[in-house]
Amino acid sequence: MMKKHLLAFAVAAVAAGSAFAQAGDTLAKIKSSGSITLGVRESSGLGYTLGNGKYVGFHTEMAEYIVGDLQKQLGLSKLDIKYQPVTSQNRVPLVQNGTVDLECGSTTNNQSRQKDAAFAFTTYVEEVRIAVKANSGITGIKDLNGKTIVTTTGTTSVQTLRKNKRADGLTFKEVMGKDHADSFLMLESGRADAFIMDGSILAANISKSKAPADYKVVGEVLSVEPIACMLRKDDAAFKKAVDDSIVRQIKDGSLEKLYDKWFMQPIPPNNVKVGLPLSAATKDAWANPNDKPMEAYEVK
Repeated sequence: MMKKHLLAFAVAAVAAGSAFAQAGDTLAKIKSSGSITLGVRESSGLGYTLGNGKYVGFHTEMAEYIVGDLQKQLGLSKLDIKYQPVTSQNRVPLVQNGTVDLECGSTTNNQSRQKDAAFAFTTYVEEVRIAVKANSGITGIKDLNGKTIVTTTGTTSVQTLRKNKRADGLTFKEVMGKDHADSFLMLESGRADAFIMDGSILAANISKSKAPADYKVVGEVLSVEPIACMLRKDDAAFKKAVDDSIVRQIKDGSLEKLYDKWFMQPIPPNNVKVGLPLSAATKDAWANPNDKPMEAYEVK
């Protein structure tokens, strides 16, 4: 009986050790399972859902290109993609615990998050802005005094909002949307006077709204933030494979073609253009691939 217990314990220990090793070796995990789990967003400017399990957008399609390169590197005839919707609140824990292998949504690379996760090379440099109704009379942050401002729970825009509140001596009411679609609905329904968020998210939600002409993005840039795919810490081989794919997409022009497709051409579901030209900051990030955090981009 004792021998059986010892054998069972030894088998369990080996299995646990193997699982632990694979947790830090995503390429081995992907190769042995024949699948990869992508963390995707449902209402972001860089990725969103069309319903029925269909996820699209600039960062979503870029991630699918990365998967194609991983498949070649691992010599697999087929590599299945599992799409795992994530939110601003749960994206880091789902990467940490192994549920998600690669999260390509709209995640800012900052020093705080680097304690919990690693980041691939920056693929989009975001500018945090203010969206309002076109007839609101609001033209910048100075006009937000006494207003109700919405931003999305779990995003860096929450800190940006509070920093500007302190710096400018403004008083306004903060409300939080559970996701970006919920935040935009608060602006749309009049429960908020302004929505502070990444410019791409604001532009995408406006383009998908019932009356895009009723909204505009106004005011100064409140924060400049590098957006990157997120992966588990201390997995150098997987990070290199992801970074190599990004560099390949930059060099052969496929990343710029994707950008044009999702920001300068009509997109589903309403076939409306977002109309957000490629910024100088994003062009620079592509010309000089790096994984620098947000703090290196601070607005002076």
